[in-house]
Amino acid sequence: MPLPLMPKATAVWLIDKTALTFSQIADFCGMHPLEVQAIADGEVAQGIIGYDPVANGQVSAEEIRLCEADPKRPLHLAAAALPPQKRAKGARYTPVSKRNDRPDAIAFLLRNYPQLSDAQVSHLLGTTKDTIQKVRERSHWNSANIKPRDPVILGLCTQTDLNAMIAQANERLVRDGQTVPDVPPPEEEAA
Repeated sequence: MPLPLMPKATAVWLIDKTALTFSQIADFCGMHPLEVQAIADGEVAQGIIGYDPVANGQVSAEEIRLCEADPKRPLHLAAAALPPQKRAKGARYTPVSKRNDRPDAIAFLLRNYPQLSDAQVSHLLGTTKDTIQKVRERSHWNSANIKPRDPVILGLCTQTDLNAMIAQANERLVRDGQTVPDVPPPEEEAA
C-alpha cells in the first residue's frame, strides 16, 4: 500500500487532530502500532511538526470521519495522492541529499544481486557504468566510507523496478544456461 508523504509527520498530525486508533494510524503511515503509541506518549518524534494530510489532498476529511466512527475500517490515501505508476522516459533527477547514497546502493546491488548487469544497475539507480566499475574495484574516491545499503530504502528506486530487473537478469542467466545465484527473493511491494 502506498504511504503518505512524510509518514512520521503525518502520524503526529493524525494523533493530535483525530480520534483514530493507533493501529489505523500505523497501517496508514506504514509504521508499527507501538511506534505510533510511542509518538503519542512523546517518546518518539518530539521535534517533528505534524503534516496535515487533509490540507495536502492525501486523505479526505470525510474518510477520517468514517474511520473514526468505525475503528476496524482502514484509512486509505485519496486517489489523487497516489503516485503515477509509470515514470516518464529520460534522465532522472536525484536530489543532492541522495547523491552520496548512490555508491552505497551500488555496493548493495553488486553484493546481493551479482546477476544484474552494469546497464541494469545504471538504469535502476540513474548512475554511470564508470561509477559502478569504480565501486566494484574499490577505486571510488569515497570507497572507505561506502556501506552497502538497500536502494529501495534509500529511495533511489522502487521495489517493483528492482524486482523486475532481478527477474530479467535471472531469465537471462537461465537462457544462457548458467545457474541463478542462491539469493533470497526480494520482498514484494505491498499492493
